[in-house]
Amino acid sequence: MPPRIKQTTSVSIGDFFERHGEALSMKLLSEEKGFDHPIREPAPNRPGLALAGFFSYFAKKRIQVLGNSEMSYLKKLTLEMREERFLRMCERDIPAIVIARGIDLPKHLLPIAAKYSIPVFTTKLVTMKFLNLATLKLEAEFAPSTTLHGCMVDVRGIGVLIMGKSGSGKSETAIGLLERGGALVADDMVRIRWANGELTATAPALSRGYIEIRGIGIVNVANLFGLASIRPEKRLDLVVNLTALADQNDVDRLGLQPKSFEILGQSVPLVEIPVAPGRDTARMVAIAALDQQLRRLGYNMADEFNDRLMRHMGNA
Repeated sequence: MPPRIKQTTSVSIGDFFERHGEALSMKLLSEEKGFDHPIREPAPNRPGLALAGFFSYFAKKRIQVLGNSEMSYLKKLTLEMREERFLRMCERDIPAIVIARGIDLPKHLLPIAAKYSIPVFTTKLVTMKFLNLATLKLEAEFAPSTTLHGCMVDVRGIGVLIMGKSGSGKSETAIGLLERGGALVADDMVRIRWANGELTATAPALSRGYIEIRGIGIVNVANLFGLASIRPEKRLDLVVNLTALADQNDVDRLGLQPKSFEILGQSVPLVEIPVAPGRDTARMVAIAALDQQLRRLGYNMADEFNDRLMRHMGNA
């Protein structure tokens, strides 16, 4: 059964402010009302045309960001016209208003926003920086995601998702990689999302930093290996599938036939490693990660050997 894909269609302004308000230097100017308003599109909007009176294609599903240009334009309007344009924008059920560059909204406009329960924020960031950062945060919030059973580890900068049947040794392999300087991202339940052009893995907040080892139980990784042994999230670069000893004959021994594993419509390089008594699986995964790192740099060891073999056969 394929993993279920979760697609977010809206995010409340309250949740967005709670998760990203500090990173975006957002400060609430109005009363704490309207935090349940949904953001339905993963990008903020500058309502310059709306403030000029043109609402035909107004992006009302987005956070409205007023920068220096918009605020300067409002100041040049008469008091009555300023309130009329601001009211026409607020009555369209927008999620929230953010004023950039640390500028405060004129006090006579706050009651209009309060009438429609529109939260008003200010940020000390310049307009373009806020727009860029907010867009990245929103794209991550709206990104499609799924949950896979496995163990995600950062091995020398390569994000490796270790998969396999129950009891195949995924967690034991991860511990071996941690002893070699790796970092744990997630154990058992690995959440993966496709955002900003890459697959990123993370762990549920409740289980982050913990790993289950059969016969021992739940282990706090930071207590054993230090804080450097934990990563909150990591780009997914490689999938390693631990296979049973009986399946060794089905494994490509030369590495000339690259395999892939599809996650959220994206192909990720796949390596199958047989599990056998006495075999150091962690070392094999570490070598696979280093090989993947070389492949990303354009160097393929299997192709190099194959070319050497072909030249040798040709000379013979």
